[in-house]
This record gives sequence, structure tokens and C-alpha cells, in this order.
Amino acid sequence: MAPMTFSYTGIRVRDMEESLAFYRDVLGMRVQFRMRLRTTGGEVALLRSPRGRQRLELNWYAPGSRFATRYAAGEGLDHLAFRVGDLRRTIAGLRKRRIKIVEGPIGSGREAWAYIEDPNGIWIELVGSLGGP
Repeated sequence: MAPMTFSYTGIRVRDMEESLAFYRDVLGMRVQFRMRLRTTGGEVALLRSPRGRQRLELNWYAPGSRFATRYAAGEGLDHLAFRVGDLRRTIAGLRKRRIKIVEGPIGSGREAWAYIEDPNGIWIELVGSLGGP
């Protein structure tokens, strides 16, 4: 299996507007993109500091979504993300190792993602190209 590159950290937030205001206005981060996700019933925003390389993803899930769990202070880590070259090939390699694909692949072409879990239940997002036709 090809090496993976740590890409960004995703955290779960209770209120997207309040969180965006904090990271943007207090910490000086800039919103790179923001979108609603049909698959989670929620919203995602990706931010970056002007001179930094690390990115922060804010995730909000609609009440009633299977992704929305009761919020507890200090438990806002949503997932860790790793960039891979060929997502399809990576998924095939993980399945050979009996690693369950929790969700995905989602997306198409050059930007798709899938999720696995670490042994502690932390979701790991794999982002990359689906390659091929």
C-alpha cells in the first residue's frame, strides 16, 4: 500500500456560525470553502491560517442525523484526514487487510473520500482520486 500524507483535522461543532466567527474573527483563519452535505444532513467548512499549511475542518450535523451524537465538552474531534494517491487502490488494500470501510467512497473523479475507524473508534478520512474511468 502506498504511503499516506496527513492532510487536516476535522472537529465537530455545535453551532457552525458561532464556530466560524471564532476561528475567522478571533484566530484569523480564512474560510477556503463551505458546503452542505446531503450524506450527513449537515454542513462542512474548511479553514486555513494565512501563513499555515495545516487545515481545520468544521463539521456540523443536523439533529436526527446518524452522525449527530450528543455533544460532550472535549469530545469534539470528528476525524483525522489522510491524502492518498489512488483511493480505489487504497480501499482495495485496506479490504485485503480486513479493514472495514465505514462510509464511502463519496464523490467522484479527482476528489473523493472514504472513512475507516482506528482501533479506538476515531474516524479516519481517506481523500484522493478514484482514478480510472
